[in-house]
Amino acid sequence: MTVTQVAVTQVARSRAGRIASCDDQASILRPDGQDQYTISEVVTVTGLSAHTLRWYERIGLMPHVDRSHTGQRRYTNRDLHWLAFVGKLRLTGMPVADMVRYAEMVREGEQTFAARQELLVAHREDVHRRIAELQDTLAVLDYKIDMYGGAQRAPERV
Repeated sequence: MTVTQVAVTQVARSRAGRIASCDDQASILRPDGQDQYTISEVVTVTGLSAHTLRWYERIGLMPHVDRSHTGQRRYTNRDLHWLAFVGKLRLTGMPVADMVRYAEMVREGEQTFAARQELLVAHREDVHRRIAELQDTLAVLDYKIDMYGGAQRAPERV
């Protein structure tokens, strides 16, 4: 992993909490049909707050979440995969409005494939631009760090 990838990963982790990746989720997911998770279990798995999960549902970012007979939210493996994807979109800096628009298109079905692809391609271009900016910034930081490291090794002049 390059220095830039490590830095981007560390920043992403600090901004997104502990949202599990699809690979991480494989070890915690229950078998289909037995995949009923309470909101507190989802909070533990994702690192998102219960308030955030409710907000995602309220703004249309989270698809319909089933409810128990007592009205408690019951999340599924599919919901956890969706939240992991939304976490990736957050890490890339996608605006919430674009994420909601994407979620709406998903709910509209296959006829929105081209529009979804267009949205993701445009966002990927933004991500590439930001990565290039971060790489330039990292190069400046590396230069300064090297400069100060060299100054410490040089004998002090009187």
